[in-house]
Amino acid sequence: MELLVDIRKKLLGFELDVSFEASKNILGLLGASGSGKSMTLRCIAGIDTPDQGRIVLNGRTLFDSKKGINLPCRKRKLGYLFQNYALFPNMTVEENIGFGIGDKNREDRLAIISEKVKLIQLEGLEKRYPNQLSGGQQQRVALARALAVEPEALLLDEPFSALDDYLRGQVVNQLTDNLADYQGVTLFVTHNMDEVYRICDQLVVLSMGKIEAKGGKEEVFKCPPSLVAAQLTGCKNFSQAKYISPFELDALEWGIRLKTKGTIPKQIKHVGVHAHMLEIARDEKEDNVFRCWLKFASETPSRTIVYLVTERDHQKQNHGTLQWEIAKQTWLELKDKPQPWTLRINPVDLIIV
Repeated sequence: MELLVDIRKKLLGFELDVSFEASKNILGLLGASGSGKSMTLRCIAGIDTPDQGRIVLNGRTLFDSKKGINLPCRKRKLGYLFQNYALFPNMTVEENIGFGIGDKNREDRLAIISEKVKLIQLEGLEKRYPNQLSGGQQQRVALARALAVEPEALLLDEPFSALDDYLRGQVVNQLTDNLADYQGVTLFVTHNMDEVYRICDQLVVLSMGKIEAKGGKEEVFKCPPSLVAAQLTGCKNFSQAKYISPFELDALEWGIRLKTKGTIPKQIKHVGVHAHMLEIARDEKEDNVFRCWLKFASETPSRTIVYLVTERDHQKQNHGTLQWEIAKQTWLELKDKPQPWTLRINPVDLIIV
């Protein structure tokens, strides 16, 4: 199973220009709202038409601007799960699932519907209408409808965006289970980095219609190739950086000299570190130890985001801050201790862009 996408399309404010391949492993398209993620899916599905390029699925050309090929949606053998699920309100669960099955005799049609109802674990609810289902149940019906057409590729457009937070984790697990035996290509669009990390194997990071990063999710999250890619994959702490030596740099906005594990390019512009990667220093002789002061803290029931300023800047009114994400218990143990606090950044955790 393989999907090849290489398309360009002018949009309001920017041009969509993407080129990537997807196979059986789930590929995530991660980006902010308006980055071109959903438009990419719409072009693959045939809902919108690229200006240039080609789309090939398992050797079948779905679109080729040079050859004048542009297959209609119904001939592309794709399943599409929309953000709002797009269930027909006047149809029952089984009618929604069976809507796109096509030319099948009644017996085969009912068998497919029954199989998909069991897959999504909604036995006994076949006669219910969408307004009689929870958000999670509606999402599962939409997924079953997409799978019922036996698609060669499955396109999931922010399938959890309509769900409340308390439902999202449960439905993510259900979706992962439901897709475990699916043999086709799956594209998963989201702006939520936690979802994409849990569900996807491969990742494409989009910004303003351009690909900022692509590859295995672990590599993209750990070593993003650009500042934008690092921000979109969740890094909160950045400073302008100055090259000192192949393994040493100055973080100018933090006032810290840092050592790295990997070689630093002379044209380095920024250094970053994820908020959860800061740690309390056990030995001040270790690399990348620095003193800092509390600016303020933002607490949640389980986590605390601590905003810090470094030794050079703690007396200034305008300065950069470091975010430190820690467990609630760690914060309770730390907050009343005298300042400055001594923290450390492990050289392997630095992001160089």
